[in-house]
Amino acid sequence: MKNGDMRDEAVACDPVALEIIVGALRAALSEMGALLERTAMSAMIREKKDYWVSFFDPEARMVAGTVLPLFGQIVKPIIEHYPIEDMRSGDVYWFNDCYATQGAVTHSPDQVFVAPVFVAGELCGFVQSWAHLSDIGGSQPGSISPDAKSIFEEGIIIPPVRLFREGVENSELRRIFERNSRYPDINRGDMRSLVAALRLGERRFTELVDRFGRQVVLSAFQQVQDRTERRARSLFQEMFPVGTYSGADVVDTDGCGNGPFHVRVKMDVNSNGVSIDTSETDDQAEGPINYIMHPVVPSLVFGIFLTSHDPFEALNDGMMRLVDDVVLRPGSLVQPIFPAPVGQRSMSWLRLQSAIMALIAEAAPGRGIASNPAYTFYFMRGVDPATGKAFLLIDGVAVGYGARSFADGHDAVYFVAQENYPAEFINSNYPVFLRKYAIRPDSGGPGRYRGGCGVIREIEVLADEVVISTRIDATVNTPWGIYGGQSGRPGRARVNVGRPDERVLDPLSDGTILRRGDILQIETGGGGGVGHPFDRPSEDVRLDVLRGFVGREGAREDYGVVLTGEGLELDIDEEATARLRAQRGETKLFHRNIYIDRIG
Repeated sequence: MKNGDMRDEAVACDPVALEIIVGALRAALSEMGALLERTAMSAMIREKKDYWVSFFDPEARMVAGTVLPLFGQIVKPIIEHYPIEDMRSGDVYWFNDCYATQGAVTHSPDQVFVAPVFVAGELCGFVQSWAHLSDIGGSQPGSISPDAKSIFEEGIIIPPVRLFREGVENSELRRIFERNSRYPDINRGDMRSLVAALRLGERRFTELVDRFGRQVVLSAFQQVQDRTERRARSLFQEMFPVGTYSGADVVDTDGCGNGPFHVRVKMDVNSNGVSIDTSETDDQAEGPINYIMHPVVPSLVFGIFLTSHDPFEALNDGMMRLVDDVVLRPGSLVQPIFPAPVGQRSMSWLRLQSAIMALIAEAAPGRGIASNPAYTFYFMRGVDPATGKAFLLIDGVAVGYGARSFADGHDAVYFVAQENYPAEFINSNYPVFLRKYAIRPDSGGPGRYRGGCGVIREIEVLADEVVISTRIDATVNTPWGIYGGQSGRPGRARVNVGRPDERVLDPLSDGTILRRGDILQIETGGGGGVGHPFDRPSEDVRLDVLRGFVGREGAREDYGVVLTGEGLELDIDEEATARLRAQRGETKLFHRNIYIDRIG
């Protein structure tokens, strides 16, 4: 049998062993993640948890992974340069090249590390670790700026290379990489943690093979992928009868004065399978909002959406097989031509997902999810007066997520399994003082199911001078609501609120100078609502007000609920509420500031 050919062994694993192996993989992923968090040097990994680990079979197909890899085929770019026959135990391969890997990574700070796993001389699969490194060079500290007009301004580009050969590191290669960073010591520590996570994954993989045998383990890998594919396909067929569907969304700006940019998705479902066409998406941007969409991304979006109610459904290659054909137009926003910048790709990536959710909202009435903004970012660069050294604060700030057809949207979510920096961490590590961190009332889109709320974050500058960069999504084309639900409220960034020098910052900009005593206030946007807000139980609205998610005026204006009393004595005026709610106006499928029939 050739390396990677598992199909002759597909009956070798019994159902009990299958579940034990799948459980062992999940446990190993948790161990690898814990190791990364506890040993990495950068806050992006240690505090924010901006990483991903996973296992692959010998055919480079994902078997199990953490977080949400809406990117592409991670291992295959390595195999294109390094034949499997030439790989050895102890090897480690590395890349961050967005274009050469067809979007396997989507912006240059994300570094991918892969190790083949051999047992008794036979390839059993691959283990992978991935993380966002804080600075890899480029025009600005942090390697991401709204001002970038070329990927060369976004840091050093690493094509697929071999970092370790049979356990021996190519230290010259690492030294070149570190020399291109403003913070080489931090990068060195993070890379060591990423490799350590790989080595731990190798050990756990090898233990599985030693316990069950290669034949049984590879059979389990095949079965779990096929099971996921069957489940996802079955759910897909229930949702989408034969027909043609479309969805769209809009990116406000590219940071260089251009926009808006439309992302358009068409889907055809017929007896020959499923096809996706994004060719009507607008042309690529001058600024860094371009997104290199790998062809498997639509399958992953559908697969994760369809199986999201099942916490035990494995995230694996089976989800990448739903869509049979994907049409991408070179030179478009979701298939830019090298060397277009991609550092702020989440602006378009999240709008692509939103366009697919709009497609679902039309195709499957009552089952859609409302839209949400991309997570907010600000960069703060300057010199720490306590040490005299340059500092870089990269703070991702949570937003509200869209409501679902059965529940409110999630409040204050940064991105999937990642987290916001705690106040204690920021105040003790940077020359700033976090003055306020709270839920932003009324930011979630009103609805029978309320959109998730964003947050308010106020940061006082304690350094003599800092330069900040901001990224706030969907401030004009707000996150839409559906089925009578209303759109989420836009975010904004302001300086010195309430003072004579108060000013509003451009939501996607770089180069703003703040000085000691200035206060940056970030207000993040909320997700869209689902269902008419007058259908939300008035008691739920009262509780929203008590808990700080909805203001008293918002309860009246948005939900038609009139409240009397104060504090815990807050009560519902049933008669006044009934009168207001009797004045329900006409609605349409979507709401983006006003009710509309279609998005985009």
